[in-house]
Amino acid sequence: MTPEASIGWDGESLRHGPGGCREDVPEEDAVEEEWRAYYASIFNPARLKVAAMKREMPVRYWRNLPETQLISALVQRAEGRVDSMIADRRDEPTFFDAASAPDAATERHFDSLQALYQALRNEDVPPSAAFSDHIVAGEGPAGAPIMFIGEQPGDQEDLLDRPFVGPAGQLLDHCLEEAGIARGESFMTNAVKRFKYEPRGKRRVHQTPNAGDIAHYRWWLAEEIRLVAPRIIVSLGASALHSLTGRKQALGPVRGTLMDWDGRMLLPTIHPSFLLRLPDEQGCAIERDKFVRDLKKAAQAAKG
Repeated sequence: MTPEASIGWDGESLRHGPGGCREDVPEEDAVEEEWRAYYASIFNPARLKVAAMKREMPVRYWRNLPETQLISALVQRAEGRVDSMIADRRDEPTFFDAASAPDAATERHFDSLQALYQALRNEDVPPSAAFSDHIVAGEGPAGAPIMFIGEQPGDQEDLLDRPFVGPAGQLLDHCLEEAGIARGESFMTNAVKRFKYEPRGKRRVHQTPNAGDIAHYRWWLAEEIRLVAPRIIVSLGASALHSLTGRKQALGPVRGTLMDWDGRMLLPTIHPSFLLRLPDEQGCAIERDKFVRDLKKAAQAAKG
């Protein structure tokens, strides 16, 4: 029923009638319960975009919609449901296949990194409201022999619009120098293209991206790799490895191992931020030496 017209259905025939007022409408719609059940069943946690939901329908109007009473619980359970969906997939491919990505962007390719990043800035909607509104593009020359992929930009990277310039990035630079790798001849990027954080006063505290966040940017990363065309990819941390393989896995068993990935070499290792979190000085020195050893292995592989 609307103020202009009404439609009635008795199970057999459709009846058109005049408009009505609020008092003519029952407090509880006869099909609201069925609608809520339908909405909950089609809610896809892997495609959750809270910011987009709020843009399409401002929160002040949500009280008029029967399904909104479900949204809070559905959003809170989304990350766990995504992880369960991934764990339950029996036919999960060993490595990510860009052709299987659900995004419509898989129907096209870009002819330059600049065009790719411009499209990403114009078209991307953050996976959730926890993300910065700023895209941090990769840095380095197309054709670089080594491509480093981290988890996501940090606070400093988001502010300075460059990957790996914060404390972890500065530590990475020192380790690269020890390994004989020139940063300017390498390509630096992240699996997730925005900074995910939780505001605490004036600080922005890093939040680890979930499986849905990683999946959201996976096609863009695959296109970035295609355009850079490195000989070897070094994945820094578990999230970066997840973005390439399409599944969660322990980093320890494969760390420092040269693997074949989509016709290229892949070497998984730790993220340099791991070294910054180690409280023991001696343990940190040991892990740093192992990290530099991994980087040297990647450099040697890049030389063929």
